[in-house]
Amino acid sequence: MTSERSRRGLWFSSWLAFLRQRLNNEPQSREQIIDFLKNARQHELLDTDALSMIEGVLQVSDLRVRDIMIPRAEMVALRRDDPLEKILQTAVKSAHSRFPVVGDDKGEVVGILLAKDLLTFCVENGRRAFNIRDLLRSAVFVPDSKRLNVLLKEFRSSRNHMAIVVDEYGSAAGLVTIEDVLEQIVGEIDDEHDYDEGSGIFRRDECEFSVKARTTIEDFNDYFGVDFSNDEFDTIGGLVINALGHLPKRGETVELGVFHFTVMRADSRRVHLLNVVRAVSAIGN
Repeated sequence: MTSERSRRGLWFSSWLAFLRQRLNNEPQSREQIIDFLKNARQHELLDTDALSMIEGVLQVSDLRVRDIMIPRAEMVALRRDDPLEKILQTAVKSAHSRFPVVGDDKGEVVGILLAKDLLTFCVENGRRAFNIRDLLRSAVFVPDSKRLNVLLKEFRSSRNHMAIVVDEYGSAAGLVTIEDVLEQIVGEIDDEHDYDEGSGIFRRDECEFSVKARTTIEDFNDYFGVDFSNDEFDTIGGLVINALGHLPKRGETVELGVFHFTVMRADSRRVHLLNVVRAVSAIGN
């Protein structure tokens, strides 16, 4: 009997030790979870893209709308009283699919206009009277303090793709799209910029371009006929980050040679999209 009790006691002690070890090894914080996942990546249980997306999911619950919104000063907005010709020019140049429409002040958003609703006026040649008020859709307004995971859930349930961010006074402080939220998880999404297949450069006019940050320096040099060095960096995004000296936020700018670079899309992990303006004097050189 004594021997049986001893065996049971030994087994129970061993089981408790095993259980305690398992519990002690489990992640107790978000940082430990990330370390655990990185260890899984090192053992090839996860690939790099999967790890990046999981990190993005964990980060989204910490971020707020103000962290990723497009500020009011950078919004591409249409004015309610502008003529059709000017509205079409703005829509074509920006290549966006949705536009906030403002009244007398850019802080007063009166609705949302879809680019597809303008198509009929491109082909009817004035046979139909244009009144932007007939095309407006209701705008969704959110505070800049809203968490991104909550906003994403609301986007999904309401099927809206854009929200106007308002400050404490109810004035438009910027805008945020479902794409902006998803990019925090999956990285850059190409849908509003009509790049040629395989190209990372989109020409907007004679001097202005949209360039994906992952475009190789070699391709950038070939396109513009310049000679940026690729000895230290492979991509144009890496070149810009090095010039700034840190991972930049949206809106930061830097001059490199005859080019003025503006960061258009970035998150806490990488730069996605750059606006590039080439000096007029450099054209044809």
